[in-house]
Amino acid sequence: MKILHTADLHLGQVIYQNYDRCDEHLHFFKQLKQWCKEKKPDALIISGDIFDIQQPAASVKKTFTEYFVDLHNECPDMAMVITAGNHDSASRLQADHDVWNLANTTLIGVGPASEMEGNWEENFIVRLKSGYVVAIPFMTGERPHVLQEILNKIKEENTDGKPVVMMGHTAVAGLDATGHDFEIGKIKTQDSKSFGEGFDYLALGHIHKPQTIGHQGDTFKTSVSYPAPVIRYSGSALHVSCDEDYPHTVSLVEIDKHEGTVKIEQLRIDELRHFYVLPEDESSFTSSDDAIDAIKQFCENKKSGYIRLRVDNKTDLPSNFNQMVYDCLALTNDEVRYNPKILWTGATTDTNSEQNDIKFEIADIQQMTNPLDFIEKTIEQYPTLTIEEIREAFNEVEKEIKRLDEEEKIKIASKTSKKTNANETTITL
Repeated sequence: MKILHTADLHLGQVIYQNYDRCDEHLHFFKQLKQWCKEKKPDALIISGDIFDIQQPAASVKKTFTEYFVDLHNECPDMAMVITAGNHDSASRLQADHDVWNLANTTLIGVGPASEMEGNWEENFIVRLKSGYVVAIPFMTGERPHVLQEILNKIKEENTDGKPVVMMGHTAVAGLDATGHDFEIGKIKTQDSKSFGEGFDYLALGHIHKPQTIGHQGDTFKTSVSYPAPVIRYSGSALHVSCDEDYPHTVSLVEIDKHEGTVKIEQLRIDELRHFYVLPEDESSFTSSDDAIDAIKQFCENKKSGYIRLRVDNKTDLPSNFNQMVYDCLALTNDEVRYNPKILWTGATTDTNSEQNDIKFEIADIQQMTNPLDFIEKTIEQYPTLTIEEIREAFNEVEKEIKRLDEEEKIKIASKTSKKTNANETTITL
């Protein structure tokens, strides 16, 4: 069984609140299309975060359709399996499931519930001539017994010993989170055993750095082989931030048989725009003039890329410094792009230190339909916070909401009264 494994496309991403990445995604898909033609995989699987936000623009949805229809037309015998990530709307992705089946493509947005009835396992099993794919999207919470039931069903019919690939979108124990805002210990990871037993390759998304769990020393090796089972993050299609200063790849995976050998070849993605930190010699700028001069030189020499500045903490930058940078870049037609989040070096103060800033991902918050989920995550990230303080904060929010509701009711009543009086006056006249 041969598959191409990728994830975390983040179509529609607007980076640094200023730049869309449509041409960068097009550049990636041209490479992906060529690999599909050359490698002739049985399946292309994409493990979540297809879109950057849960309600992408119509133009982004159109781009998604054009890319994957083009891939299908070029390689009609290649199956495509696409699952939702935490950045995607599960229901919106699932809604297109039946239509995409006509293009040999399986879209799975909604995962299995804790309790299922009937022949529900069929909804998550993709049968290929060469093996099986268990298509599991992002799920809140672990459901090991449910996943094991799917694998057990495959085990019963897999008398020929065909390879079994399972998909997932989550953080597993032992991962390297380099490039992400969160740190290990501040994000909940799940044990890989919670995915059950019976798969040969677990194709993960969510973490942007390519890596095989338990084999981090082999991260940048072009070709490796391991005995099954193997758990791997393919990494994201594009560098999603300047912090991802490592190669990004697509994984070509070949599995000889169930419980056999898994061979992984990393196909290096050529980024349309690379990320740079200035100065490139790892020193720091000590004046705004030096920084501006370096940016001008970069524009002349490189002509394209994302730049971020490293500045000594003692340097006083003018209040309009960012505007000065944007003025320098104006003539590059967005080919040189600026990350305004400066890297401060030297002794840091509380105002410049970003280590104390703990952030929730917007996509994570969007998944929180139960206030207790928010409370649990808050306690995880702010261990010194007491439940009394959280309760007090919620009470204050509740009071504020009631006050705003009362004000709105008064405004509506006032408008209604004025309209009534106006009508009465008109009748009198």
